[in-house]
Amino acid sequence: MPDPCEDLEVYLVGGAVRDRLLGLRVKDRDWVVVGATPEQMIAKGFRPVGREFPVFLHPHTKEEFALARIERKTRPGYTGFEFDTSPTVTLEQDLARRDLTINAMAETPDGGLIDYFGGKDDLHDGILRHVSDAFAEDPVRILRVARFAARYGFAVADETRSMMNNIVTNGEVDALVPERVWHELQSALGESRPSLFIETLRNCDALERVFPELDCLFGVPQPKQYHPEVDCGVHIMLVVDQAARLTNDVQVRFAALVHDLGKCETPESDWPRHPHHERRGVARVRNLCARLRAPNQYRDLAVAVCEHHLLTHRIERLKPSTVVKLLDALRAFQHPQRLEQFILACEADMRGRSGYEDRDYPQAVMLREYYAAAKSVNTQFAAGQRQGRDIGAEIHRLRCEAIATVRRKNQTN
Repeated sequence: MPDPCEDLEVYLVGGAVRDRLLGLRVKDRDWVVVGATPEQMIAKGFRPVGREFPVFLHPHTKEEFALARIERKTRPGYTGFEFDTSPTVTLEQDLARRDLTINAMAETPDGGLIDYFGGKDDLHDGILRHVSDAFAEDPVRILRVARFAARYGFAVADETRSMMNNIVTNGEVDALVPERVWHELQSALGESRPSLFIETLRNCDALERVFPELDCLFGVPQPKQYHPEVDCGVHIMLVVDQAARLTNDVQVRFAALVHDLGKCETPESDWPRHPHHERRGVARVRNLCARLRAPNQYRDLAVAVCEHHLLTHRIERLKPSTVVKLLDALRAFQHPQRLEQFILACEADMRGRSGYEDRDYPQAVMLREYYAAAKSVNTQFAAGQRQGRDIGAEIHRLRCEAIATVRRKNQTN
């Protein structure tokens, strides 16, 4: 089988080169082809898939091969570009249009590194640095820098942070569309330290413009039992990182991030207390999810955690009837996985408090026991004993009795 890359000037580029230098497993490989035309690529069996500029799928590996390109800003926003993919575009010109030096390296077919902009040194030093002034033309790059900070824990170069701040000041960041903001947030929540995504955006004044619901939490004091330096904004960053320690489930991490949005609405006269913040937060969570067009399953879990997390923290003091109402509100009997997600988010909230980082969370064990007891109730038998509207009341009563039995047993042990 002939090699379709034969006679093409091809380079491995971007994340694959970066991750290989970091000693990480390379998941996806992207290639740049220099000096070719779309007609030549198609003649060799590559399948065109790009809309805005020519990208082709390898006929056998299905990896992406893009023609080397340069771009020119023509209008505001991250879609306002014209592309030149003529055969005269060089590899250096192509790499110069990329966002960060660590993403602007290439590798020859025999494994040689091409590094025009010092990406290898920045990898070694843990620095996120823009490649050129073209960085300022695309507001999405603010979100990407913040995401890479969350992934690697790297620091943002001063000159890059200054450029990010300028993107915010000149209004380019306001051109970001909800779908792209959500995509970058979702990706950042999957990284090892999601809090650095929030911190990086805040450091360049972008958080207020992109996620005002989160930004308003900074400067709002937490209750007295918290460390005095931990305000509500710092607390949510601690909580989302605790969620990242507990689970890879991005839905849980998102719920942990937004669980305290209601504290923005607490009157200053009530500070540092936040009475009823969980109820106040529900509408804010819903509005945020609607604005970002978040999937329904993310919204539903986040709303449940926002509204009910305090109940879980004091589960040992709740009446059995209140526990059953909580399980019903979570739709735990229909969706057991939702209960587990809810518990993890609540545990992350508790661990996001000073001195609680590594403590056990017995409330999780207790709620699981109560759920198992309530779920063991024979609902068909209960339905046979009652008719009409009494069926639900009878099932509720039996579930309460089952939970009360577990509680009495635990208290005597």
